[in-house]
Amino acid sequence: MTSGTLSPEQIVRRAKSNLAFALACLPKERRRDMIAFYAFCRVVDDIADDPKASPADKEKELNHWKECVEKGEPPGHPVLDEMLVLPQKYGFPRAWLCEIIDGVASDISKTRYETFEELLGYCYKVASVVGLVSIEIFGHQNPATKDYAINLGYALQFTNIIRDVGQDARETGRIYLPQSELRKFGVLESEIMDARPSERFIKMMDFQYQRARDYYAAAQKALPPEDRKNMVASEIMGAIYSRILEKLKRERYPVFEKRCRLSKIHKIWILGSHLIKARFAR
Repeated sequence: MTSGTLSPEQIVRRAKSNLAFALACLPKERRRDMIAFYAFCRVVDDIADDPKASPADKEKELNHWKECVEKGEPPGHPVLDEMLVLPQKYGFPRAWLCEIIDGVASDISKTRYETFEELLGYCYKVASVVGLVSIEIFGHQNPATKDYAINLGYALQFTNIIRDVGQDARETGRIYLPQSELRKFGVLESEIMDARPSERFIKMMDFQYQRARDYYAAAQKALPPEDRKNMVASEIMGAIYSRILEKLKRERYPVFEKRCRLSKIHKIWILGSHLIKARFAR
């Protein structure tokens, strides 16, 4: 069964992602809408990464999704049909969804990023815009919460990039770490492609770790007190990925050996502690 024939709920269950775990704390209607949004993100990402499709076919399919979003016309797809009602319902621009599609579409042909600024533009589309849509669905009052969403998006995406260095190189041939920073630390691209990490690689990953850490701090600083209670799902996501980041650093980035995860018990503890904090938040 392909993602094109699955409902949003089935896609979320199949993905077994940390985001799906965090959504458990949301009220029923907002949870259903976030599931529809998450399924949208998952499907467009799967289209871009489909190993059986040609680049031309991937681009054609994503262009079709983008046209449907721009026109607001349901195409009869279980995921996109549910997603298209959300911009009007929550008051966010459909252009945000197009930015997400453009971001994942760049993965079809782009496998390297020369500078951090170039990578940041990619991360904004595939992560920070996801955050902007999410806070609209969660419900926020203070416009400053948008800065929180943007910074947390960067933090989560950089954590993903650090964690998935080995998997990205092995499965897709992509290296998301900026080429200029590889040169700065004297890391050869072949070390990554051939899974041969050096001390130089570890030092570069420490540099990437600190950058991600700074974005988590910036997100926390930007979150207004009055919106903390409604952002509990994103706070759970931030807590899970922040701990993954710390685990990566503690274990000295075993990114060529395994995909770093938290145990289910650890995630349940994070969920419970954040629900308790949200319950007593003013």
